[in-house]
Amino acid sequence: MQAESFAPTVLPAAPPVPTSPGRAVDTFFYDNKIVRDFGIATVVWGIIGMMVGVLAAFQLARPELNMGTAVTTFGRIRPLHTNAVIFAFVGNGIFTGVYYSLQRLCKARMFSNALSKIHFWGWQLIILSAVATLPLGFTTSKEYAELEWPIDIAITLVWVVFGWNMFGTIARRRERHLYVGIWFYIATFLTVAVLHIVNSMELPVGWLKSYSLYAGVQDALVQWWYGHNAVAFFLTTPYLGLMYYFLPKAAERPVYSYRLSIIHFWSLIFIYIWAGPHHLLYTALPDWAQSLGVAFSVMLIAPSWGGMINGLLTLRGAWDKVREEPVLKFMVVAITAYGMATFEGPMLSLKNVNAIAHFTDWIVAHVHVGALGWNGFLTFAMLYWLWPRLYRTPLYSKKLATTHFWLGTLGIVFYAIPMYWAGFTQGLMWKQFNAEGMLQYPNFLETVLQLVPMYYLRGIGGVLYLSGVFLLLYNLIKTAQAGSLLANEKAQAPALLPASLVEEHQGGHWHRWIERRPFQLAVGATVAILIGGAVEMIPTFLVKSNVPTIASVKPYRPLELQGRDLYIREGCSNCHTQMVRPFRSETERYGEYSKAGEYVYDRPFLWGSKRTGPDLQRVGAKYPHSWHYNHMMDPTSMSPGSIMPPYPWLFEDKIDYNMLPAKIKALRHLGTPYPASFENEAVADAQKQAQGIVADLKKEEIEVMPDKEIVALIAYLQRLGTDIKVKPEQATASATAAAQ
Repeated sequence: MQAESFAPTVLPAAPPVPTSPGRAVDTFFYDNKIVRDFGIATVVWGIIGMMVGVLAAFQLARPELNMGTAVTTFGRIRPLHTNAVIFAFVGNGIFTGVYYSLQRLCKARMFSNALSKIHFWGWQLIILSAVATLPLGFTTSKEYAELEWPIDIAITLVWVVFGWNMFGTIARRRERHLYVGIWFYIATFLTVAVLHIVNSMELPVGWLKSYSLYAGVQDALVQWWYGHNAVAFFLTTPYLGLMYYFLPKAAERPVYSYRLSIIHFWSLIFIYIWAGPHHLLYTALPDWAQSLGVAFSVMLIAPSWGGMINGLLTLRGAWDKVREEPVLKFMVVAITAYGMATFEGPMLSLKNVNAIAHFTDWIVAHVHVGALGWNGFLTFAMLYWLWPRLYRTPLYSKKLATTHFWLGTLGIVFYAIPMYWAGFTQGLMWKQFNAEGMLQYPNFLETVLQLVPMYYLRGIGGVLYLSGVFLLLYNLIKTAQAGSLLANEKAQAPALLPASLVEEHQGGHWHRWIERRPFQLAVGATVAILIGGAVEMIPTFLVKSNVPTIASVKPYRPLELQGRDLYIREGCSNCHTQMVRPFRSETERYGEYSKAGEYVYDRPFLWGSKRTGPDLQRVGAKYPHSWHYNHMMDPTSMSPGSIMPPYPWLFEDKIDYNMLPAKIKALRHLGTPYPASFENEAVADAQKQAQGIVADLKKEEIEVMPDKEIVALIAYLQRLGTDIKVKPEQATASATAAAQ
C-alpha cells in the first residue's frame, strides 16, 4: 500500500518570542523518545490485554475454552484482563500524553531523563509482575487492586518517580500559567497516590500473601472508595487533561470556555470522591453511607457533562473536518462515550435502578462504554495525532485509520447492546414471581442459559474492536518506517519572569492566582479529595453501631481459612457474590439477607460485583459434601448446561499447610480472636476437620485423601452463612449495647 497524500495540520502560529531587556531567550529540546516509548507500550499492552479479554468473553459462552488448566481459567485471567487494560494500556496511554503535553505546556524538557527511564521501565516491570502472578493465583481479590504487597510497594515507588519528574518539570517551566490539562494531571497524581496507599494497607504473611488491615464492611467501603475513584482519577481525570490539550490541537480551535473548565475541574474532583458507596447499595454498608453515595453520584452528572459540553463545543466551526480527519472522528465518539457513561453512572446509583441492575451484565456494558469508547478512542486519536509529529512524516494511511474507527465503533455496539440486553434479562428474571407468589425462575441456571447468545455477540464485538487495534499497530509501524524519530525536538522560549513582576503588570481572572502556584493548586486539590473519603470512612471505623456484631459469628477454623484462600486464589468472587440483599426475590432464592456482623472476620471481604453464578452467602450446609465434590470436578454433572469450568487440579494438589501458623498469627494480630498460641495447634485442627469431611464423603462412596485442596474448599463452602443458622435467637442479637 502506498502512503497517501497528506497536508500537514497547520497549527496556530506561536507568538513572537519577547526580546525585552533582561528577558533572555532559552533554547532547549523536548524529549520525544520517552513519548515514543510509552506510545509503543500502550499499543503492545493494549493488544495483549484485549486478547485476554476476548478469550475471557468467549469462555463464558464456551466453558471448554478455559482449557482445563489453572492458569487459563476465567477466574484467574479476568483480573489479568482488567489490570492489563487499565494499568498497562490506559496507564501507558496516560504517560504518553502527559510526557508530550506537559513539556510543551511548561515550555521545558522533562525534569530528568533518568527519572523518565526509571518510570518507563519500572512501570513495564510492574505490568510483567502482574502477568506473572495473577494467573498463578497470587491475588488480594480486591477489584482493580488485586496485586500483592511487594508489587504494591513497587507501584508506590514508581508513582513517586512519576510525580517527582512531573513536579520538577512544572517547577522549571518557562510558562507562568498552568493550563487546565496540568490541573488534571496534578489531581490525578495526588489522588491516585492517596487511593493506592490507603486501600493497600495489608499485613504480609509471605512474599506473595497478605491480609487486609480492614475487615468486612470497612474493607468493602475502603475498596469501593478506591475502586470507584480509580475509575475517576485513573480512567477519567488524566484523560480529561489529555482532552483539553489534544482536542484543541487537532481541531485548531481554543477550548470553548475557560470559566467552564474551572468549574468542571473543582466540582469534579470534590464530588467524585464521595460516590464510592453507590457500588454497595442494599448491602450491609450503613444506610447513611449509601445515601451519601447516592446524593453525590446524582450531583456528579453536572460537572461531568460540563466537561463533555466544553469538549464538544470546542469543535465549533470545525465539524467539517470531522468528516475527513479520523483523529477528530475518534475524539468526537470518545467524548460522546464519556457523556453517556457519566449519565448512566448517576442513573445506576439511584436505588430503584440499582435494585435491578446491580450484579448484572448491565454494569459490564456500562463499564465498557467508558473503557472502549472514552479511554480507547481518545488513546487512538492521540496516537494517530502524535506519530506523524514524532516521526516528521504524514500518517501512512488515513483510510486504514478510518477503517479502524468503524471497526472500533461496531465493536463497541456489538459489545454493549448484547450486554445491556443480558443485564435487563438477568435483573427482570431474578425478580419475577408467578401468580402463585413463587419465583418464576427459581433455578439460577435458567437465567444463565438465556444469556449465552449475548455472550457470543459480546465476544464478536471484542474481536471487531481488537481487529481495529491491529490496524492501528500496522499504520503506526509504516508511519515510523517512512520517517525518522525526532528524539530531541528543538524549542525556544523566553525565561520566566519573576512572579512579582507578572502579578504587578497582569490582571485577569481571579483563578489565575492559583494557576500560577502549583503548590497551592496541589494543596487545594488534596483537600478537595480528602474531605469526602474522611467523612465516609472515619464514622464507619470509629462508631461501633455501624457494624453491629453477632454473638454466634466465630472466626474461621484453620481448614476453612485454607479453603477461603483457595477460593480467593481461583477468583471465585469474579462470578459469585456473598451478599444477599434485602429483597423478597433474593431471600426466597438464597435465604436470610446478609448482616454486617457476619463479615467481621473476613479479610478481605468477598461480596463480589457480578453474579455469573448464584450467590453463595447461604450455601453452607445446603448441599452434602458430595455435591460440592462433584460440582468442582464436573459442574454439568450437578447443573446441566452450566458455564462454570471444572477444577481438576483441586483433586490433585495437596493443601499447603506451611504458611498456616503464620496466617493464624497474622489474623490474631489484626484482631481475630484466635486463642494465644493457637497457631501451634492450627495444622492439627485442620487435619482433624479434613478427616471428618473425608469420612462423610466415604459414606457417599467417594474416596479422597484428606490432604487434597478440594477438601479445604469444601470446608469453607460448607461454613458459609451457617453462623447465624446455629442459634436463630442469636442471629439478630447485637453486641452494640455491650460495646457501649
